[in-house]
Amino acid sequence: MTASKLAGWPSFLVVTAVAAVADLASKSQIFATLGMPGVSRPIVLIPRVLVLETNLNEGALFGMGQGMGAVFATVSVAAIVGILFLVSRPATRSDRWLLMALGLIVGGIVGNLYDRLGLPGLAWHAPLERLGQPVMAVRDWIHFTIPGVLDWPIFNLADSWLVIGAGMLLVSSFLAPEPAGHHRDQAGP
Repeated sequence: MTASKLAGWPSFLVVTAVAAVADLASKSQIFATLGMPGVSRPIVLIPRVLVLETNLNEGALFGMGQGMGAVFATVSVAAIVGILFLVSRPATRSDRWLLMALGLIVGGIVGNLYDRLGLPGLAWHAPLERLGQPVMAVRDWIHFTIPGVLDWPIFNLADSWLVIGAGMLLVSSFLAPEPAGHHRDQAGP
């Protein structure tokens, strides 16, 4: 492959790898420190606002779709394939902002997909009917609240990367260049 065909790939892959590793390392550390949900007391960083506590989510955004892990895993793989197709396009690889957004999104998907596939090797400690079964759920650990206003669902860094990447895509869509030959200040016929 020529250098021009590889342009952009290293940036995309570095962002993806850093995002995925940061997510997986943080989950591993927090779960090693606090154990499974309910085993240890949460770590209070800012009283009544920011707490570190473990949680397992078998659903998706805000816990919707509990028990549909196989569906979410399949959608995750399809999203990764679609994004890799986008990054294979030279126009995508020439846009650093877009590459960073897509790298964050893939890094977030990889982090949560790793959990959904049961790769951390966790086993359920409760309820009794699930005792010892493999956990195929996303490990969450950041709990943010604004007393009397907001109690945000517990999340992780992968979720943050997904939101940041999506936000970057949204910003990019508003800043997209106008199609060639179209000028706002053109006079009518």
